[in-house]
Amino acid sequence: MSTKRLARAVALTLALALTGPVAFSAATHEIPDFAWHQAPHTPAGLAPAPDIEHRAVIQVYAARAFAWRGIFAVHTWVVTKAAGGEAYTRYDVVGWGGGRVAINRHAPDAQWFGAAPDLLVDLRGEKAEALLPRIEAAVANYPYATTYRTWPGPNSNTFVAHIGRSIPELGLDLPANAIGKDYRPLTDPIGAAPSGSGVQVSLLGALGLIVAPREGVEINVLGLSAGVDLDPLALRLPAVGRWQVQPGT
Repeated sequence: MSTKRLARAVALTLALALTGPVAFSAATHEIPDFAWHQAPHTPAGLAPAPDIEHRAVIQVYAARAFAWRGIFAVHTWVVTKAAGGEAYTRYDVVGWGGGRVAINRHAPDAQWFGAAPDLLVDLRGEKAEALLPRIEAAVANYPYATTYRTWPGPNSNTFVAHIGRSIPELGLDLPANAIGKDYRPLTDPIGAAPSGSGVQVSLLGALGLIVAPREGVEINVLGLSAGVDLDPLALRLPAVGRWQVQPGT
């Protein structure tokens, strides 16, 4: 095969890997029939009641973004509870207010404008307790607290990726459709992946590459990310997120 043909085949494969999952997500995503101010924020029952779970808790959630944005991306946030604490503290970045970090705007495991959340991290006990001060420090040191851009970032997923990079012990693995997780300024294009492991090269979150033990190998083009997780084996797909090759493994 000539060099030109090989280049065309690679380009076509990459285009299909990026656009195919987006088309699938667009065909299967249900646009809500209510306005944003009518959307429910009902707790999902994933955060244990403090009067039952007395240990420290750290959880990270992801839920589909509202309306058409949900075709492409999820919104992510972090919640914490100290040992013996009577309530959770929820941290997530919102667009209104210029990218500020909102605290306890909703219940810890509330639906995100009607979208049920998935649990990405669930740490409890002594390990969680030891990480709580570092969570608070990372929140306080978030560098984009006055800036928000839906694409390519910084946004809510940039904030959670900042937490993950700051605390690799969380074991955070943000899905491929957490658009904004790859945002890095032009002055700092190379560093740790959002999990805090491996390496990432990224130009403003619009073009980049991740090679890391937790994320596997992932390429990002215009905010659409595709790649392969190796342990367990799974595909990282734009708009879709993560597709396990062998479900249940």
